[in-house]
Amino acid sequence: MGGHHGHGQGHAQAQAQGHAHGHGGADLDWGAMGDTLERRGELYLPLYRQIIDDVREMAAAPRRMLDAGSGPGVISALLAESFPDAAVTAVDEAPELLRRARERAERIGMGDRVATLQAELPDGLGDLADLDLVWLGQALHHIGDQGAALGEFARRMAPGGVLVLLEGGLPARYLPRQFGIGRPGLEARIDALHAEWFAEMRAGLPGAKEEPEDWSALLAGAGLRHVVSRTYLLDLPAPLSETGREHVVATVSRMRDGLLDGLTSEDRRTLDRLLDPADPESLHQRPDVFVLDAQTVHFAALPGSSD
Repeated sequence: MGGHHGHGQGHAQAQAQGHAHGHGGADLDWGAMGDTLERRGELYLPLYRQIIDDVREMAAAPRRMLDAGSGPGVISALLAESFPDAAVTAVDEAPELLRRARERAERIGMGDRVATLQAELPDGLGDLADLDLVWLGQALHHIGDQGAALGEFARRMAPGGVLVLLEGGLPARYLPRQFGIGRPGLEARIDALHAEWFAEMRAGLPGAKEEPEDWSALLAGAGLRHVVSRTYLLDLPAPLSETGREHVVATVSRMRDGLLDGLTSEDRRTLDRLLDPADPESLHQRPDVFVLDAQTVHFAALPGSSD
């Protein structure tokens, strides 16, 4: 019920990748979504740790790192923890989310290694340069000209630096196809509506450029060498933790509100029941709620002197 066409780390659904550039675009109050974004980021930590394990194979000892579209800083803090010699700059447009990022870094003793910068991507990066690692977690699709943005990030990378691009994957699933109320296949119908919404969101971005999402080609066009693409699984089976359940409720609630006009009256009624805490069939109470999500990551490197 909502896939990874919604932000990053965050970034009306992955908005919560933990990132502030999640779906919903400029009309969303990202600051007010801090709790939701942070909870999603923490829930997805097992997936992010798998990605970072693979980053280690490509970037042994990165010193300067950028978390672009950092949201509340879940990944910024994880990068600082994972690479003890690195300094991380968390960049986001929402000051409230950057405040959370600073507080998180302080809490885990990483306050001296995580800096924050309030800026619009990719033009507001100031003098950031010689980056050994750029993490782009579902933030790129909120920039109209994705190829040009990748070029700007590449220009700020050090030779041999690694870019980690989280785009694509599969829509998340939270319920069986047939879960006892309404017409079976609700999540697939929501996915179709969300795909239409995503296309409209992209078309409405400043400088929007419609092009195939051939990430290998886009990375090559930015002067980067596409290393590999891998897909990572978050598999949280039922019975779900309370945190997991809260995440599902929040995500489905945002999806319902964002896609209301396209839903049939039957699907609206089903979603109303799923979101009613007093209904025994609701997401709050039912025992069969799970989280199954697949995130594709594209790794690229800036050629170094030895390449």
